[in-house]
Amino acid sequence: VSPPKAIPHHRRLVKMLFPASCRRLWRLRLAAESAAKRRRQDITLFNHNGGIRKPSHYCSLLQESAHPRRYSTTHKHSSKQMQQADCSETMMNVQVSSRAESPSTSPLTDSFGRFHDYLRISLTERCNLRCKYCMPEEGVQLSPSEKLLTSEEIYRLASLFVREGVSKIRLTGGEPMVRKDIVDVVARLGSLKERGLETLGMTSNGITLGRHLLELAEGGLDAVNISLDTLIEPKFELITRRRGFSRVLECIEQAANMKAQGRLRSVKVNCVMMRGVNDDEIIPFVEFAMKKKLNVRFIEYMPFDGNRWSDNKFVSYMEMLDVIKKRFPSFHRRRDEDKANDTSKAWKIEGEEGSVGFITSMSQHFCGSCNRLRITADGSIKVCLFGNEEVSLRDRMRSGDGDDQLLDVIHAAVWRKAAKHGGNGDMHELASSKNRPMIKIGG
Repeated sequence: VSPPKAIPHHRRLVKMLFPASCRRLWRLRLAAESAAKRRRQDITLFNHNGGIRKPSHYCSLLQESAHPRRYSTTHKHSSKQMQQADCSETMMNVQVSSRAESPSTSPLTDSFGRFHDYLRISLTERCNLRCKYCMPEEGVQLSPSEKLLTSEEIYRLASLFVREGVSKIRLTGGEPMVRKDIVDVVARLGSLKERGLETLGMTSNGITLGRHLLELAEGGLDAVNISLDTLIEPKFELITRRRGFSRVLECIEQAANMKAQGRLRSVKVNCVMMRGVNDDEIIPFVEFAMKKKLNVRFIEYMPFDGNRWSDNKFVSYMEMLDVIKKRFPSFHRRRDEDKANDTSKAWKIEGEEGSVGFITSMSQHFCGSCNRLRITADGSIKVCLFGNEEVSLRDRMRSGDGDDQLLDVIHAAVWRKAAKHGGNGDMHELASSKNRPMIKIGG
């Protein structure tokens, strides 16, 4: 029952007429309505991941939010470049006309209504490679071991996030396999599948992953992404500043076989595309995907501290598409494989089992449907890959905070998440902004 609007001024009468549970629901509703009235124009989010999205479809992504949203859509005709790439999609701007001013009831929902059910946990800052796009040439100042999260702290945080609705966890680094207790960490996190976790994945460079892959899969690991930026051994050593090319290929082969046997659910190969470095290998990587029956994902080169990013090295999604379609005219988009929050756009060659994906963080960002949060190896929550705002959960745990207090900190951090790219503008502004090197964020 809803009391008339005049009643709020007569609190004693309200208490007499309505039970406490009714009053709490009423206050929540009034807060949401009040927030809706105070909305302001804030920022425009572009969501190109799935072509045209009806407002009702986009709103379904926000179902966890307690606050209503208003959307206006502006359809733009495809550019000539998109027509050349034969993208049968019309670009659509999803204009978020409000940033809610009252916090949501869900700790993992931000002020734009995005619910975050995907957590990436960096296990270490160390790595056995020195990839140019990840680690500065001069190296990085590593955190002392006592400053890194322990396996107990990792499990506690993961359990807390799963309790609040996280269904997917990915372990990153550095290189997660250099952590001595990696098998135990994976086994403990795998036990969270009994509490609602659906997917436990890992991103690795593949150098030592093969030694423990079977054991990790038995502990609950079911998705593996392996980084490989070239199919030419001398170039591998140039990019990574280390040897190990043959071991990475062997690891990919092993993972593919385990997927065929049903021991792994997903195996993907990640390739960061850089002009003048490996952009001449686009077609070889597509052929590699077909031959190995794998998913190869091309990642647009992104700016981070110390990786000497420049737009001269940047190869866009559309440019890569153009190269592939000239060689394989039947190369086509697989929208049925794109999920609402996917970072990758799925493409396929007719009649082939392998597939290709594109992670277009720079040219066609997917911030409007972002559902990802990160925890760094030293225990800070990072709500956006490109943002420099962090809050230390490690310090709060070690100072004795309980789960409810941690959730308050997490909620405050998530609520302040920017609309896109950590509050930065285009990729040039990103390149000039201060952020951690990628190796200290977690890939």
